[in-house]
Order: sequence, then C-alpha cells, then structure tokens
Amino acid sequence: MLSKKIRVALRILIVLALVIVCAIVGIFLGYNYVIAQGTNIDNLKASIENGTFEIDEDTPGSIPIVIKQGDSTSDIAQTLFENKLIDNKVLYSILSKVNGFDGAYIAGTHYLIQGLNYDELMYLLTLEPESVTITFPEGLTYEEIKTMLHEAGLTFSDEEFDKCMDSPNMFVDYEFVSQIKLSDDRDHVLSGYLFPDTYEFDINASPESIINTFLRNTEAKLYDEYYERAEHLGMSMDEVVTLASLIQMETNDAIDMMYVSAVFHNRLDSDDESLHYLGSDASVNYLRELQGEKPTLNLSQADIDNESPYNTFNHQGLPPGPICMPGLDAIQAALYPEPNCNYYYFCATGDGGTVFAVTYEDHLDNVETYKGNWN
Repeated sequence: MLSKKIRVALRILIVLALVIVCAIVGIFLGYNYVIAQGTNIDNLKASIENGTFEIDEDTPGSIPIVIKQGDSTSDIAQTLFENKLIDNKVLYSILSKVNGFDGAYIAGTHYLIQGLNYDELMYLLTLEPESVTITFPEGLTYEEIKTMLHEAGLTFSDEEFDKCMDSPNMFVDYEFVSQIKLSDDRDHVLSGYLFPDTYEFDINASPESIINTFLRNTEAKLYDEYYERAEHLGMSMDEVVTLASLIQMETNDAIDMMYVSAVFHNRLDSDDESLHYLGSDASVNYLRELQGEKPTLNLSQADIDNESPYNTFNHQGLPPGPICMPGLDAIQAALYPEPNCNYYYFCATGDGGTVFAVTYEDHLDNVETYKGNWN
C-alpha cells in the first residue's frame, strides 16, 4: 500500500496534469475561436462588399434594433435578447469585451435577422446605421419640415417634436437660443432655426436628436461677426432671423433681398409710426398656410383684417417670431441691407421680380401696373 505522502504527491501530479491539459485545450479552443471569429467577420465583410449579404427594412424577417446614444454593451445585449437574436446576455457581453467591440457600437437603427452568430451580430452593430438624406430648401415652415421628415421615413411623434420645439431650455448651449424672446404669441419657439440644408438622419432619431442636428448647423452658420453686426443695428439675433424670414418669403433673388431688407429697416427706423406697420404679404400668407390655404399675391380684405400678431398689416414692427426657415442670403440681407437706399415700399412683378418705390403714390402706381400678373 502506498504511503500517505506518495498518495498526496500523486494527487498533486494528477491535478497539475489536468490543469495543464485544460490549459492546452483552452488555448487550442481559444485559438480556434479567434481564427473562426476572424474568418466569420472576413466572410461577412466580403459578402457585404460584393452585395451578396444585405439586410434592410425590406429583408424578410428583418428586425430593427435601435441603439440609443450612451447605451452600454449590457443594454445592447438586453435588446438583442428581447428580440430573440441571442440566448445568453452574459456570454454576449463577455465576448464583446474579449473581441474588442465594446465602445465600437454605433447609435442608430440597425436591421438584423435571426440565425446570425454573436461575432456577426457584433460586427453588424458597428456599421453605419440605417439613415436617410434629406435636402430642405430655404423658406420652409416648421410644419413643412415635419412633413418632409415623415415622408422620408422618420418615425418620431409629432407631439413630442412640438414639445421639444417649445422647450428652449433643452438647447441652452446654443448662443442664439438664449436670445430668443419668449412670448405667448409666438408659434413654436425654435421655429426659424432649423437651418435649410442637406442632412442625414437615422430613421428612428428622437425629436431632440433631430433638432440638435439642425441647431448645430445653424450655430456653424451664424458667425461671430453676425452677432456683432446685429448689436450694431440694435437688434438681437432673434430679431435678425425673424426679419430674414420675411425677406426670404418676399423674394428669392439675393440682390432684391438687400433692397427688401432696406425697405423694412427704413420703415422700422422711421419717425412716422404709420410706417412701422410693415404690411408684408408674406406674414399674411404664413397665416393662410396655417389655415390650410395657399399663398397668394391677391390678399382678400379678410386676410388683411386677420387679428393674429403675425399679421404685419395690423401690428407694428416684426412678428413675434420667424415665419419660415431663412437661408444665408436672407440672413445676410437682414444684417446688411442695401446702403443709401431710400425706398419705403415694394411690390412683386408677378414674374419673380420686385419693384421699389419711395412714396406711397408711386407704390400704388406699381401695384396697378403689375397686379394683372398676380394670378
């Protein structure tokens, strides 16, 4: 019979042998896993590049997975688990860390299908999410922008979007937001600041994210010199953008914009308070559009009598806020009107042009000359 010391030694040897065998097996399996993982991802990349593998919203059985900004790996694993794309959240989280995918996932909407292994899921979630590109022309109203976003496939709630547009405290990091004059008469506080341009949006982007995308671009377009110029004019940036929105809707011609701006500035600065009624058809047409009616150059008496504070025929000075999203030409025109210009009136020629007048009598003559082109 073996002595106690020999039995203990044998047990130790057996345990050591098992540890060594397990280590070798572990290294072998780990090596094979790494090789297999690399092969899986390489094959997936190749299939994506040659077009043989593609998943989008039209793929049968596709499942939209939305990664929110700031989601952790465990959050993502939970989403995948709830959609039955994985069956072990802990294993996914461990493999994600081991494989170096933690921190590489991109927020947005990704389409996946069942049957993908963990490596493939991880890789696909690091690719650019499903998005749409939209170009917004100058002069759109807030309602028109929402319509375009929905038509492009975005799924936000209108009610939540409206709430964000009326919550400037959510966007206080932007200097121009702090200059907005809050008023009960104003339609949507941030209207006027969704800068017209080309944007790329995730189809499931939140209203806050969408608005931030617009406002970041607006901030980039409003140079420091614009704020200095506005101060020189005795205006806030909000007043400049409001004036620019009127100019934008009065003409599309960059040169005419400077003269239209001069007319508005001359009237606002005049000692004759009757001229402080800007009488802008654009302000009334804004109200017509809110009521579902088309803009027109032939305003009715009912249009002109509209008691809305946005009606510049009935209320002096600028409207409570912008009537549209003005472009850079209109903003620059509001800041830099045509110098040494003594016009106080203008009217449309009906073919895209604008004529100007110094006196009201000359203005009436222009109206009589061109009103036949306004139909």
